[in-house]
Amino acid sequence: MYPAQPEKISPKDHDIHLMEKAVSRENMTKALRRVEENKGAPGVDGMPVESLRSHLRENWPQIKEQLLTGTYQPQPVRSVEIPKPSGGVRLLGIPTVTDRLIQQALLQVLTPIFDPEFSEASYGFRPNRRAHDAVRKARQYVQEGYQWVVDMDLEKFFDRVNHDILMARVTRKIKDKRVLKLIRSYLQAGVMINGVVMITDEGTPQGGPLSPLLANIILDDLDKELEKRGHRFVRYADDCNIYVKSKRAGQRVMESITAFLKNKLKLKVNEQKSAVDRPWKRKFLGFSMYITKDGTTKIRIAPQSIDKVKNKIREITSRSNGHGITQRIDRLNTYLGGWLGYFALSETPSKLEELDGWIRRRLRMCLWKQWKKVKTRYRELRNLKLPEWVVHELANARKGYWRMSGVLNRALNNAYWQGQGLMSLVKRYQEIRKAW
Repeated sequence: MYPAQPEKISPKDHDIHLMEKAVSRENMTKALRRVEENKGAPGVDGMPVESLRSHLRENWPQIKEQLLTGTYQPQPVRSVEIPKPSGGVRLLGIPTVTDRLIQQALLQVLTPIFDPEFSEASYGFRPNRRAHDAVRKARQYVQEGYQWVVDMDLEKFFDRVNHDILMARVTRKIKDKRVLKLIRSYLQAGVMINGVVMITDEGTPQGGPLSPLLANIILDDLDKELEKRGHRFVRYADDCNIYVKSKRAGQRVMESITAFLKNKLKLKVNEQKSAVDRPWKRKFLGFSMYITKDGTTKIRIAPQSIDKVKNKIREITSRSNGHGITQRIDRLNTYLGGWLGYFALSETPSKLEELDGWIRRRLRMCLWKQWKKVKTRYRELRNLKLPEWVVHELANARKGYWRMSGVLNRALNNAYWQGQGLMSLVKRYQEIRKAW
């Protein structure tokens, strides 16, 4: 599929021969493994990830030649709408798997060039950095007394990136004209919506491997400006929080940085979603904060994140999906395990205890709905070895499902759900924290 030996690029040829490095056997093999691991949906050509290897066996020599001669033309991305927790939709642009492979190969040679000079305050989509690091740094600033946050929301950032401004930043470090042409070709490849290709003269579609790096490249100007002004800030992709000591200072920063983004980067701040406020009243990467009585700053799960997980639990436990209680518990455990893997950074186990109780009550309601007939209720309640008078009282109750789920607490208690295999969030949280 690839040449027998990787092409060797001497350091002095690095700039003008970057494309050779991108299409080398070693780099392409690494990119192929990454694309296969990430899986993902097909692009406009309908080709699944599973067919990529066989496609490359037949077509790689031609694709490689086009890349090396600067004649490769990416296909449009496929538009997909993803619902936002706050309402509305986020548009993703899904590239074909071939284009995902090429973008991944480019990403692997571009990251070592750009990443070392990115700001220490930038955490999104960078090697050896993650959202937890950003949240911890934010807590540190609040603990140090910077208890006002300038919470900036960039309006439709990924859809509004100016191509010329972005490419000017890329050109600062990249001299291989084929790479520059290919990046611009990806930016202008277009979006297919309902079978019609729409031209893209701005934006970098979310969905491709290259998009997060390009976002960091253009927003590095913002980081450098904030550093020059001596601000304490944390940025994760287009989510930027600046920490100051007073509301008035925050308002000045909001005004001046909004102007900087508009004039220098042609980016607009969403005034409705942005604010100067207390950190404990705002959400950052799913978390919020609170101050204890002794003045310690703690991390908590944001109320919006609790609402979101409850909505997902409602969806998993809904009767309309036709699953029995065992299947629902299996799906809940899978989902909640991943969810808690992220939110275990929270320092409020009491919220998890509340959520555990709410989940059990939700499941009791599901069971009660399943036991719709009085005859079924008698049978199932007797199976729980309850006193006959309790069985009779519960089976003939006429209360609503949610009220009954509370009444059933003693019959279907914690031990019952543990026996059914339901994961305890509090217990799992303690295990995760202990492993840290």
